[in-house]
Amino acid sequence: MPLSYNMTILVKLGVVMRSWQVQEAKARMSELVKCAQLEPQDITSHGKSVAVVLSREAFDRLSQQQGSLLEFIRRSPLYDADEVVFERDGSLTREVGL
Repeated sequence: MPLSYNMTILVKLGVVMRSWQVQEAKARMSELVKCAQLEPQDITSHGKSVAVVLSREAFDRLSQQQGSLLEFIRRSPLYDADEVVFERDGSLTREVGL
């Protein structure tokens, strides 16, 4: 697929992302969605990255719940410790004008 003048290839964190200006992304939405099935697509506005389009599979993988807070605490090495002491900061509070 040849790149038009306003699309470039970006390398970010080892991921190759095609960059689309907002106007180009709107005009070529079908192509954008197809490309997102293969790799994330960067959307820019005024030269700044504003969004990333990615496949449903990638989104689901990245947004999986990693467990509840309770499960996290139970996995802590301090969970069964009886002698855990949390020290409180003894400094004075600051004045806040209301």
